[in-house]
Amino acid sequence: MDEPQFFITPGAGEQLHALLGYSQAVRIGDRVEISGQGGWNDELEFPEDLEEEIVRAFDNVERTLATAGATWADVVHVNSYHLPDDPAFIGDRPTRVMAEQFRKRMGGRAPIWTQTGVAALGAPGMRVEIRVSAVVRD
Repeated sequence: MDEPQFFITPGAGEQLHALLGYSQAVRIGDRVEISGQGGWNDELEFPEDLEEEIVRAFDNVERTLATAGATWADVVHVNSYHLPDDPAFIGDRPTRVMAEQFRKRMGGRAPIWTQTGVAALGAPGMRVEIRVSAVVRD
């Protein structure tokens, strides 16, 4: 069995590791799992615009995958967590932006996706968090 290899994303991932003591990604053989990525910059700040925050979260997923030798093309499962626009519905805007980013980054592939509305996320000002699983192909 392959030993787990842990990875820390440069920038924000280094800060989160120092502050909270966790890694951003783990690779075991050809499987990569990443921790939830928010739409933060390297100073752990969030933009005011929700759409920009979602795009940044996708960028952070991409950076984190790269630290473990994976890309969006390897992603097989996406979980996204959202502060809903409405208590009964996540909202059209976050769903639309998520779908746009899938199309932009996945090149026609369609991994499985679970979209969940939550009451709170791990940092003040955070409205979206994205976690993925990937299988790296030769």
